[in-house]
Amino acid sequence: MTDSLLVDRTDAVATLTLNRPDAMNSFTVDLKEALRDTLAQLESDRSVRAIVLAGAGGAFSAGQDLREHATLLESGSTDLNTVQVHYNPIAQRLASMPKPVIAAVRGMAAGAGASLSLLADFRIGGPSTKFLMAFANVALAGDSGISWSLPRIVGHAKAVELLLLAQPVKAEEAYRIGLLTRLAEDDEQVLPAAQELAARLAAGPTVAYGAIKRELSIGDAGTLSDALAAEAQAQSICGGTEDHKAAVTAFLNKQKPVFNGR
Repeated sequence: MTDSLLVDRTDAVATLTLNRPDAMNSFTVDLKEALRDTLAQLESDRSVRAIVLAGAGGAFSAGQDLREHATLLESGSTDLNTVQVHYNPIAQRLASMPKPVIAAVRGMAAGAGASLSLLADFRIGGPSTKFLMAFANVALAGDSGISWSLPRIVGHAKAVELLLLAQPVKAEEAYRIGLLTRLAEDDEQVLPAAQELAARLAAGPTVAYGAIKRELSIGDAGTLSDALAAEAQAQSICGGTEDHKAAVTAFLNKQKPVFNGR
């Protein structure tokens, strides 16, 4: 395993830390492959019930490592297959992860760093947090799911503004328009707050959480009939879980339910 991605497991929470602080945690091939493969492993790991994504040092991620990218361009590689090979699978895993994902967005989240953070279910930031949809600044279109996630969060018109003008969005504005779910008073609180939220969610009915996420992904883009069908399927699955039976029993006995994610 590469040291560009740190993986820490505390109880049922896995914290993934992008670990290239000297380069603002920008994405090299090594880091992208590590993140892609680790997310695939965690998706099927039932002992992990919530995931935190963070960056080492003072930034979340500056996006693609342009030094490595420049070397590839000089070699004549201009097809940007890293989108299909790396960024798309990472984005798909984050968006469809059947367990809660929390992004601890401390400092700058730019380009693909911003895109991937927006695919988390919750984003917690601090005073230093900034988002920069930087793609147009280097004459590129958006990637890593930004054309899907950003309009859903801020609306179409604001997404056009953020992507075309490509100017930084500071923490308070990011919180106001929904790029951040929560704004901590101090940068040092960002990661602990994200891990605290992850621990709380990990103790919840995680099968139901995954079902709710699937319902929303269908309901956002589908018809009412699509949504109703998805809800019926989800309730059929959730209704047969141990967590549902435990919750009903606890309610009838006026007790607090204990969930096991099964």
